[in-house]
Amino acid sequence: MSDRSGWLLVEGRHPVEEALESGREVREVLLQDGIKEGTLQHFERIAKKRGVAVRRVPRAEFKKLASGAAPQGIAAWVESVRYVSLEDLIKRAVSPGLILICDRIVDPHNLGALIRSAEASGASGVVIPKDRSAGINSTVLKASAGAAWKLPIAQVTNLTRSIGQLKEAGYWVVGASMDGDRSLWDVDFKSPTAIVIGGEEKGISRLVLEACDLLARIPMRGSIESLNASVAGALFMFEALRQRSTLT
Repeated sequence: MSDRSGWLLVEGRHPVEEALESGREVREVLLQDGIKEGTLQHFERIAKKRGVAVRRVPRAEFKKLASGAAPQGIAAWVESVRYVSLEDLIKRAVSPGLILICDRIVDPHNLGALIRSAEASGASGVVIPKDRSAGINSTVLKASAGAAWKLPIAQVTNLTRSIGQLKEAGYWVVGASMDGDRSLWDVDFKSPTAIVIGGEEKGISRLVLEACDLLARIPMRGSIESLNASVAGALFMFEALRQRSTLT
């Protein structure tokens, strides 16, 4: 991933298409020499509709710029995701409110997948810490399938304090933990809820665990003791969606 003060180099056919079609500010589309003429014409056409400059780049220059495993000879400089304040995120929340809190998620692929699941399950936003966490970069954007541009994301300096703010706003805070005293299926998600997901290596940090109202575990039958953080987060958020679907 490359960046230049407020701009991200987004790589790959679908992420660049998403950027051009989402209404985000796009400064320039870069097309590597040698890619299929039909692909070149396709991106030149949609970039022209947006009034975005297109530059054809020699293969060697493009390889220096691109850092992803499969940029497909297509990239674009796109405005970075702008974080919102926690107060603004709370104000924007659609009742009854579902917010995802990511604690120590350092893998950008996992963070992107969590944001994607949050958007798909109807969450109002995501909270991430400033330290010990992946930021919103091009890898996160790609893994989120563009959801990181659509969902409000608050980057906070102190998760424990932020949990306190959410409680004051009426949120029930549920932490995903193998040591939870109840099953995920026994949690009532019908009231305003913030779900905390921790990283694979160390899980939720001690102070954040202590700040949660309750800890819940995912029922498991096999020999594997835990799930990938993004999978666990998806299970929690879609259980909330399942319960809330009975309200409409």
